[in-house]
Amino acid sequence: MARRRRRKFKWNKIFSRSGRQRLTKWLMVAVVLVLVGYGAHEIDMIYKQRIIVEKQNNYKSMFIKQIAPEAQKMDQEHHVLASVTIAQAILESDWGGSTLASKYHNLFGVKSTSTTNSKLMSTREYVDGKWVVITGRFQVYSSWADSIDAHAALLDSGTTYQGVIQSTNYTEAAKALQSEGYATDPSYASKLIDIIETYHLDKYDQ
Repeated sequence: MARRRRRKFKWNKIFSRSGRQRLTKWLMVAVVLVLVGYGAHEIDMIYKQRIIVEKQNNYKSMFIKQIAPEAQKMDQEHHVLASVTIAQAILESDWGGSTLASKYHNLFGVKSTSTTNSKLMSTREYVDGKWVVITGRFQVYSSWADSIDAHAALLDSGTTYQGVIQSTNYTEAAKALQSEGYATDPSYASKLIDIIETYHLDKYDQ
């Protein structure tokens, strides 16, 4: 009985064009199998994170669009730049999500000395070089529009915030708010400027 001859493996077939194509196809299949077997959870997390970010971005856009018209109106009436008003509202109210803003329509953390139409709430302030929690009495408004109107009127009353009113750009106005004592946060001006530039709020200035 004749012995069958063993075929020699020809390596040149792997390195031929068709061989490289088959090898690439199998490598792609292997990658997919690895992703399905070991990366499904990670892929799901990335997808969910993307959805959350998109929702957050949509909410932020809606918040800006909602308060921008009133901010522009106050720019015309009280000469408080709309970009600064919007940035303050974002920073002070955490995009309208704080209890003070969502429940009592106070976007700017405006305090009150009256026991009527106000609420006692805890807040953080920068005192003697450190952050401390204090209890303060804050003004209650009927709407965000009323809060914006009252905020602009406050800045335009007296001489305390004249640097803000006389500013011709958002950088000057933000620095004036800090130097004239609007907030205790030593980084208040830089935070406002960063928000304005990140979300291009200066387009709302007249």
